[in-house]
Amino acid sequence: MFVDYVKIKIKSGDGGNGAVSFRREKYVAAGGPDGGDGGKGGRLYFTVDPDANTLIDFRYKKQYKADNGENGSGGNCYGKSAEDLYIKVPRGTLVKDAESGKIIADLSKENQTELILPGGRGGLGNWHFRSATRQAPQFAQSGEKGIEKEVILELKLLADVGLIGFPNVGKSTLLSLVTAARPRIADYHFTTLEPNLGVVKTKLGDSFVLADIPGIIEGASDGVGLGLQFLRHIERTRLLLHVIDVSRIRRKKSY
Repeated sequence: MFVDYVKIKIKSGDGGNGAVSFRREKYVAAGGPDGGDGGKGGRLYFTVDPDANTLIDFRYKKQYKADNGENGSGGNCYGKSAEDLYIKVPRGTLVKDAESGKIIADLSKENQTELILPGGRGGLGNWHFRSATRQAPQFAQSGEKGIEKEVILELKLLADVGLIGFPNVGKSTLLSLVTAARPRIADYHFTTLEPNLGVVKTKLGDSFVLADIPGIIEGASDGVGLGLQFLRHIERTRLLLHVIDVSRIRRKKSY
């Protein structure tokens, strides 16, 4: 199944809390503070997966959360920082803020990785708060909370040539003849409900990507038919090839 639009919730990790601790050893009656700092929360990244071509996985998992940093402990031991979370998406994916619609990242390059949410900072242990007048601080700093956000993932196919035209004019047939793709072909409107991709290899040995985009009808930009579901894929196509069915054009009588 081809999926090109999903909404998910993401959250970076919380920072660990700083520790309240004091040095306690034999023959040391009143050791000073030795509470360690908390670890950093995991950051959240989006990265391009060269083997992915759909957002189908995000239909079944809607929430992604990076791990929290560990709390500090006595002996000036720092808490362990959490591992960063990398979410894989197909090349051509836009990451948008669901509330404002603002584009956060445009993952259109190979091996591209973008930081989306920073992790929470770890809290300071009580040894940071010692002073000449406060030699035994009974408090530490809490870790910073991670950031939570709802985002929209929108996939725009990256193709060299896009086939556009009215429904049922032969776009899918043309794609099947010049590439190894096997799109659904039938004699009725909107047989193609999702874009199909194929690779055309030339006699010179090079190749290019050809996309069969669902049929265009009047009012598509206003949502008629498949509307904006397919128009987004036209935007990033380098060349548009308009397919016209000339068999329906009546020839003028010759006298």
